[in-house]
Amino acid sequence: MISLHPPAEMLRQMLLDARSRTLTLATDLQASQLLGPRMSIVNPPLWELGHLAWFQEHWCLRQEKGGTVHDTSIMLNADRLYDSAAVPHEVRWDLPLPRLEETLGYLQSVLERVLERVATELDADLAYFVQLAAFHEEMHCEALTYTRQTLEYSAPATAHRAQPEMSEERSSGDAQIAGGEFLLGADSHDGFVFDNEKWAHPVTLRPFRMARSATTNEQYRAFVEDQGYGRRDLWCTNGWQWRQSVAAEHPVYWRKQDGDWYARRYDVWEPIQPDEPVMHVNWFEANAYCRWAGRRLPSETEWEYAAATERTGAVTKRRYPWGDTPPRDVHANLFGVSGVCVDVAALPHGDSAWGCRQMIGNVWEWTADAFGPYPGFVADPYKEYSQPWFGDHKVLRGGSFATRAALIRNTWRNFYTPDRRDVFAGFRTCA
Repeated sequence: MISLHPPAEMLRQMLLDARSRTLTLATDLQASQLLGPRMSIVNPPLWELGHLAWFQEHWCLRQEKGGTVHDTSIMLNADRLYDSAAVPHEVRWDLPLPRLEETLGYLQSVLERVLERVATELDADLAYFVQLAAFHEEMHCEALTYTRQTLEYSAPATAHRAQPEMSEERSSGDAQIAGGEFLLGADSHDGFVFDNEKWAHPVTLRPFRMARSATTNEQYRAFVEDQGYGRRDLWCTNGWQWRQSVAAEHPVYWRKQDGDWYARRYDVWEPIQPDEPVMHVNWFEANAYCRWAGRRLPSETEWEYAAATERTGAVTKRRYPWGDTPPRDVHANLFGVSGVCVDVAALPHGDSAWGCRQMIGNVWEWTADAFGPYPGFVADPYKEYSQPWFGDHKVLRGGSFATRAALIRNTWRNFYTPDRRDVFAGFRTCA
């Protein structure tokens, strides 16, 4: 935990912003959509709403000094219904979940009590848990957005096609990056960070070349049309087994019609946009593309170096690729900017010092590395956040168009199993 914390009004706004987004994403769904089909990569939206209330209550209202937790919730059986560490994923459709109205009432009651505590009892511990709850809700909002895409529901009300600033100079080719020693990970002065970002430690990199932009639909289409999905030599062993198990021949939401490729965006099929980043490809697909192109995925150390360091070789790192200024619409395509992907040439003001574009926002980017602890790792109070997933997940960096700006920074590590295609993820390559 940290000794300094944001002011009460900022914490209050974080909670309200997250809740507004949650309600926008969920309350327009039909009754049948609130449960949806049983799938390993989604939660029933109705369960997810109750889980958000339970999590906020657990950490912000029931948590006591020393780590003990009040036995009782303001909702009957809340622990048996909504504790994600204790309720297996596959049974969440079978639970006696309260109706939507009661679930929304639980959400509102918890929020009102937390806001009252923030106004009257704020200290460093409560501030930490409020930030944890707000960021947890924002992550679930992004996951609910994935769910709407996966289940072919309509686009969220926040989705619209924007026209951000473009650069006359295309962000093509490679950036030549000098390498050297730098500190990988978050610093203790960075404010709230998650346990898997702790702490900054020295690493040394050799010079490398990294693509200035993410791999585009046009580039990936060439791989698909060159029979990339049918060539065993391009796939790692586990990747080939996955490809065969699902009979993958192209990205999951692509289809070919009358000689042209289309992609499904929520419940609408549209022609693929050649200069937007390829999205909804998993780690296996990204790795196979790299082999086909004679390239490779960056390590997460290379990714952070390219995003955060100065060309001068100074030890100081940037919080964001463009500097320490919080993200604005001219920097990155994050939640609230467009709600969809944008051209890889857009947003030149967000370039890193090395000239890499859109390292924050637009699409999450797969890296080569397995998700694991940094030296000296110690789990934070929410022990289920990182440690259970070390080893069999891959690291993604950078955020997507569905990521809230307050959540993301250069050191932030996302993680998914290498077979996941529902995520708003793409990749960039290294030479």
